[in-house]
Amino acid sequence: MDSFNIFLYIYAAVVFIQLLHHLFFYSRLAWGRTAKPSGQELPGVSVIVCARNEDTNLKQHLPLLLRQDYPAFEVIVVDDNSDDGTVEYLYYLAEKEPLLKRVKVGNVNKPMAGKKFPLTLGIKAAQYPVVLLTDADCAPASDQWIRTMMQGYQAHTEVVLGYAPFHKLAGWLNKTIRFETFFAGMNYLSYAKAGMPYMGVGRNLSYKTGMFFRYGGFADHRELPSGDDDLFINKIARRKNTRVVTDSNSFMYSAPKETWTDWKYQKQRHLSTARYYRPLHKFFLSLQPVTQILVYLLLPLAVWKDPAFWYVPAGLFLFRWIINRILYTSVMRKLDEKDLVPFIEVFDLLQVFYYFRFFKAAVVKTRYRWN
Repeated sequence: MDSFNIFLYIYAAVVFIQLLHHLFFYSRLAWGRTAKPSGQELPGVSVIVCARNEDTNLKQHLPLLLRQDYPAFEVIVVDDNSDDGTVEYLYYLAEKEPLLKRVKVGNVNKPMAGKKFPLTLGIKAAQYPVVLLTDADCAPASDQWIRTMMQGYQAHTEVVLGYAPFHKLAGWLNKTIRFETFFAGMNYLSYAKAGMPYMGVGRNLSYKTGMFFRYGGFADHRELPSGDDDLFINKIARRKNTRVVTDSNSFMYSAPKETWTDWKYQKQRHLSTARYYRPLHKFFLSLQPVTQILVYLLLPLAVWKDPAFWYVPAGLFLFRWIINRILYTSVMRKLDEKDLVPFIEVFDLLQVFYYFRFFKAAVVKTRYRWN
């Protein structure tokens, strides 16, 4: 067996792993049926928003939360020592809105980093058995947001994962941010559908209050500024207790970063918790980018080794592109990211550079703060 054949087999194996990964995971989200409401009684819900100097965002988005079409809910805003008018606005609005509950952190020595302590206070103040989390800068897709997310609960469900896209704006930065958000969403939603839930996003996430206390809340990673969403879900979510909701009414939109620097810092902060995931999750989440990088890096070498058979690795490469386009297009339509479809191959290539750019954030311990 000559060196060309060995190398071709290696390249074929890399492409095969990529296709197997995509078909096993992504196809479940691309072509899987959307679960219908179970018909059981919807639970009471405590919507929790942690805020620090969010006066402008709260004035814009809090009324949208309070006007949700749902029979039994409350909105808890946890003020983390704001000094921009947040306190005054919450006092003003609470006088008119009986569904609004204010919680103040106060000047205390916080036992947990980031927003974990404010969030814990909000969950402790919740009067309902289910909490639904979002951020002050987020706007629900409709007044059916709570209802649609709660329809994800069935008999044994304790965790419901939602999708949280960014608003569509002009410019390449916006497309980049939204593609990365789409790709992350496709991953965690698909993995959950495959019975391997590993994270959620705090902008649109729900779980049962009792489960939070049963698992000790954020105690396992209290010193980390991030992880109130993904690390906690990584600990508690399992095949039988987790469901996903992808109805467009369940989406929670927020404004994307406006500069490349701000976006890179945000991505580094989000990736900084990945090293703490369960080993099985880290294996599969590493397998995908490693094989994707090899698909691109090994292609020119495969052609150079034996130009007479250039069509073999080229054919494998093209076949992977076709499968990618079919799967990505279907998921983009489901997650209302249809305008990104023309750029699938462009972002597929750019992701190789993205992996190298943010590799350090995913493997090297770094401290980030919560703004």
